[in-house]
Amino acid sequence: MSRFAEFLGVLSTGVDTLASFERQAALAAGVSATRVREWERVFEVYYGSTSWTVKQHTAVEWARVGQFSIDQLVYIENRIKHVEPQALRWKLRLALLDAPGDYASLTRAAKQIVPVPETRSPRPGVTFTGSRGGYRSMMVTTHERDIADIEFNVTRNVDPTRPVAPQLVEPFMSLIRNGGTGVAHAVPRPLLLVPLPDYTRIVAGNGDEVVLGLSDGTTITGADYLQKHHGAELEVALFHPEEGAVNLYRTQRLANQKQRDLARATLTTCPVPGCRHGADSCEIHHITAWKHGGETNMANLAVLCRYHNRVNDDDPYRNWRGRVAMMRGTPTWVSPRGRPAANPRHPFGAMRSLYGR
Repeated sequence: MSRFAEFLGVLSTGVDTLASFERQAALAAGVSATRVREWERVFEVYYGSTSWTVKQHTAVEWARVGQFSIDQLVYIENRIKHVEPQALRWKLRLALLDAPGDYASLTRAAKQIVPVPETRSPRPGVTFTGSRGGYRSMMVTTHERDIADIEFNVTRNVDPTRPVAPQLVEPFMSLIRNGGTGVAHAVPRPLLLVPLPDYTRIVAGNGDEVVLGLSDGTTITGADYLQKHHGAELEVALFHPEEGAVNLYRTQRLANQKQRDLARATLTTCPVPGCRHGADSCEIHHITAWKHGGETNMANLAVLCRYHNRVNDDDPYRNWRGRVAMMRGTPTWVSPRGRPAANPRHPFGAMRSLYGR
């Protein structure tokens, strides 16, 4: 028998395979945390403590006789997890275990047996995506009449011979800008996050290919910066190649929010990998928590979005969600297993721009 055939044999005896389930062993073997949680949920159903011992014993026997795979057992739990009360959930679980077959036949049986969960009404809210190719997306959920009014306004002059969606952008932006009395155009603050050689190229008029990172998570070319903003009140941040942010100087006077500005210059986005939030919409985080004696100085400050600031493992003995640490002057997210990882989004922080890291 080949090793693959042995592997399939283990999968097809899912209930017996999971009888000796060990969470840490599975994680150490490189199994994804999501799959480990699924296996753990199945293990608790078939082998965990329960007041439904007779039904649990029956479920184990039927799963064994029907040779239900691990994936099939996981599917059953995912399909019935919304069902209440527990008695009905056990009834449906046994009904599905009484219909052995392949994965496709199980899904067909589930559609006939398991009631469809109630559809919840959407909650009002506004969400934004990160930048991609110079564009971002916004999704708005609000009262149907408000959306209907917007739709009517932006679709009045649509050309039916052309794709509709691209035509709606300009009238929508005109609607929210409202001729200058609505949403105002943001003016980037000229806080320099750029190495001196690139700055020299910009001032010399050769900045077309130089890309500057702004602390709101967007970018601007050196040529655009020179044309629109150079000569305004200028802020220059000083960075040490190992220690990071040192101080902040201005050509006119010292900034009132010096530490916040330096933290935003050090990292232009939340440092957690994949997070889209620019530094302008982040909070200031104490790397060593204030309650643990952390000081309010640049060596102990980082920008973190509101969500990651609240789930950060401030306690050094807790390793659940990961934490931010200062590494060679740059706030860096460290996984629960101790592995540092940078956020690849918007790589224009001062230490990256000045020293390539």
